[in-house]
Amino acid sequence: MNNKLVLITGGSRGLGKNMALKIAEKGLDVILTYHQHKEEAHQVVSAIKGKGQKAAAIQLDSSNTSGFLNFQEKLKRVLSEEFNTKKIDFLVNNAGVGINEAFVETSEDTFDKLVNIHLKGVFFLTQQLLPILNNEGGIVNISSGLARFTMPGYSAYGAMKAAVESLTRYQAKELGERGIRSNVIAPGAIETDFGGGLVRDNEEVNKIVSSQIPLGRVGQPDDIGGVVTFLCTEDAKWINGQRIEVSGGQNI
Repeated sequence: MNNKLVLITGGSRGLGKNMALKIAEKGLDVILTYHQHKEEAHQVVSAIKGKGQKAAAIQLDSSNTSGFLNFQEKLKRVLSEEFNTKKIDFLVNNAGVGINEAFVETSEDTFDKLVNIHLKGVFFLTQQLLPILNNEGGIVNISSGLARFTMPGYSAYGAMKAAVESLTRYQAKELGERGIRSNVIAPGAIETDFGGGLVRDNEEVNKIVSSQIPLGRVGQPDDIGGVVTFLCTEDAKWINGQRIEVSGGQNI
């Protein structure tokens, strides 16, 4: 019998990497996608295999919907050749970029880039992969605390994430007949290279954000991966259509 299998987009670094490793520690197999960081992606694959689980990496530009059919075909081959199966059990829509631009300065190009990656890509990649997502499986979309609270410079990003949260509820409603659960995780400020490493590398920003979090520090990738992993287990089988914010209580 095959292990449960999780597909994570954007799994070569940051939060996606942590998710992949945490999921493997729970005994699930992992396929991760990467856009440009092929070497880092294969390092994550090696680390997962070192934990005794199967793993593979496939290139994907999550902003380019015209490439999704080709990705699906590649995924089917990998599933057959490396995992001896035809379907995945969970899809984690994690791939993303952070762009900090004031509302009055945000260009249409920036807006379109964020739409394509964070909303259009999530919508249509999930749609494309539904035929190879097992019944009784699940979808985990990644949002942001910025869909609830605000920080200057993230108006477009926050708007996309709010849309993803709404989409999650519709998925839960419409895919329930197949037993597929859809939930959304909303991380708060995390120390990664996301958005140019603003929270991680700017000491002043880090201090300000820490002061907004009751637990007194900025989040780490390790704070997120375990929650995503939980949603990919039987322990979460009755959680559906929910937004789970993982922010240490930021801006409550």
